[in-house]
Amino acid sequence: MNRIHLKKSFKLSKIKPINLMAVFIMIILIGLYLIFGYIKDRIMPSIFKYGSLEAKKFSSIIINDAIDKYITSEINIEELFLITNDGNGDIKSIDFNTSLINKYLTNATKSIQQSLKYIENGDIQKVEYQADLLENYDEKALKNGVIYYLNSGFIFNNPIFANFGAQIPIKISLTGDVISNVSTEVTNYGINNALIKVYVNIKITEQVILPYYDKEIELETKVPVALKLISGTVPSYYGNLNTTTPSLTLPSD
Repeated sequence: MNRIHLKKSFKLSKIKPINLMAVFIMIILIGLYLIFGYIKDRIMPSIFKYGSLEAKKFSSIIINDAIDKYITSEINIEELFLITNDGNGDIKSIDFNTSLINKYLTNATKSIQQSLKYIENGDIQKVEYQADLLENYDEKALKNGVIYYLNSGFIFNNPIFANFGAQIPIKISLTGDVISNVSTEVTNYGINNALIKVYVNIKITEQVILPYYDKEIELETKVPVALKLISGTVPSYYGNLNTTTPSLTLPSD
């Protein structure tokens, strides 16, 4: 009697350990890619939004202190406006001393540029406005070029977790030119009076730098630096008032 021999069922060959390790590493890499992609697309924009607010607040301290030191405290109102009277002593015209204000503006703009560069490089000892900065910010962090440490727990939008989590350093870098100009504005004030306002406008472009993420922002600041009330007959000519002076541009390098 012939015996029937059953074939042994087919068995899959075992995966070699080196191949198993390669698959495992590939899964980890794909997982890390997806995680970092999620962080970059979903989480970092929220962190950047907060970081940009801190960068603007910090830069505003530098800008306002420079304007106060080099313009507001130096301006002589009587020298700033050139007033011409007619034979009767009435005001005939009012002009604006552009060359004088531009001298002050140049000094303030250079100070802003240098201070932001010093902060970027961590040279805090060279910054003119150390008192304001050291009062509100961490001196040790500033020496490392960090203007603020943000606790990552804030992304949960819950006060309980706001002070927990890893600290995210926020840095800034001046990437564009420092642009400044002076604008004036004349408005009627009561009867036969005119109020002249002088503003300094500063525009800077800087990069907010976060771990694995950076983006440029623009900061525009308009600061009033002088007011003058003209009493009497309102003149028919205001020279180059109610206008903006040509912009002064200092390269960021």
